[in-house]
Amino acid sequence: MLYYLFTWLRENFGLFGAGVFYYITFRTALAVILSLVISMIFGKRIIRFIRRKQIGETVRDLGLQGEAQKQGTPTMGGLIMLAAILIPTLLLARVFNVYVMLMIISTVWLGLVGFLDDYIKVFKKNKEGLSGRFKILGQVGLGVIVGLTMYYNDYVVVSRDVTNGENPVHYSVDRLETGVRTRPDGEGNAHKYVRVRSATTTVPFVKDHELHYAGIARLFGERAVPVLTPLIYVIFVTFIIVAVSNGANMTDGVDGLAAGVSAIAGICLGVFAYVSGNYIFANYLGIMHIPNLGELSIFIGAFVGACVGFLWYNAYPAQVFMGDTGSLALGGIIASLAIIVRKELLVPIICGIFLAENISVLAQVSYFKYTKRRTGEGKRILLMAPLHHHYQKLGYHESKIVTRFWIIAILLSVLSIVTLKLQ
Repeated sequence: MLYYLFTWLRENFGLFGAGVFYYITFRTALAVILSLVISMIFGKRIIRFIRRKQIGETVRDLGLQGEAQKQGTPTMGGLIMLAAILIPTLLLARVFNVYVMLMIISTVWLGLVGFLDDYIKVFKKNKEGLSGRFKILGQVGLGVIVGLTMYYNDYVVVSRDVTNGENPVHYSVDRLETGVRTRPDGEGNAHKYVRVRSATTTVPFVKDHELHYAGIARLFGERAVPVLTPLIYVIFVTFIIVAVSNGANMTDGVDGLAAGVSAIAGICLGVFAYVSGNYIFANYLGIMHIPNLGELSIFIGAFVGACVGFLWYNAYPAQVFMGDTGSLALGGIIASLAIIVRKELLVPIICGIFLAENISVLAQVSYFKYTKRRTGEGKRILLMAPLHHHYQKLGYHESKIVTRFWIIAILLSVLSIVTLKLQ
């Protein structure tokens, strides 16, 4: 909103200083600061309100050290994060940008699913919360929305260099040319670019190579391409959103872990969004240029600020828990960002902590069922799943577990960023 207001004031009244709102870096920095202020200052009031309403966490007896002290800790603190993400985005970003709109929808959508789960647990006194199939249905619904928008929306395009007369048909089955643009490169040579709609993603560690979903569909025959390409793309997108949001939900088991890991992943994806959205950096790094993507930096700035601000109250010992309202939304946001910046193949690295938590649960349950069927007595691989509970059972303090998981998340994010040049 402020972007449009200051643009109008500058164009009609020549307001001095209003032009600063044209700069993405300025608005991103402002979004980080505003989200921190909202989560840290207004967050305190929300926590007091939650306490007055006696919205406290019911802790199951898992035999873990320190779990008794968590009983009654205010939950549904994810509302703080949602407010700290959405308010700066609505104020500072160009909200009619397709990518920003998609991220707002993703935040609200899974935030509502998580809120319903928390509401049933807290107010209906049902420890199971929202049925698992309804959670999955909500995640799948978001996957379909993101997948169809990314595939069919006319403004979701990539920029292609056609200086030497290359045919953009090579890049996409369904293409949309929006005119030829000429830009100078770093050496003063003119390059011609066209924008094409393309269902494609980058392949990490491989120079100048992309994965085209149409190529996967072509394995089933040329006639199947128009039908199978969008189907394969939507299924893949949905799988990523379901996996990452569930992984974030499982990671939210010790104080500060999910919020910290999400902030680190958000910074990593913010780097990708900024350089891919800027044709100068994209040209220098030899990566895919995605027009209008840079605007997503404002949303990511608010997201990172919200996560860090929430840690003010969620770090050990936690004064508030985010609940599913926050954890499901965090996972959905990170997954949607990875898809939008076309780095979905890097998700196993960027979200390595979430992946490890997911795998630990799947492995534990599968092995238990297998051994019980074979021997009549179920056996476990870990002392307890998810993975962070295994380390708690080994006697590690949860603050040490969180710090070490953060360090691993930082290493994985640095490795992901290195792929910009490691090709």
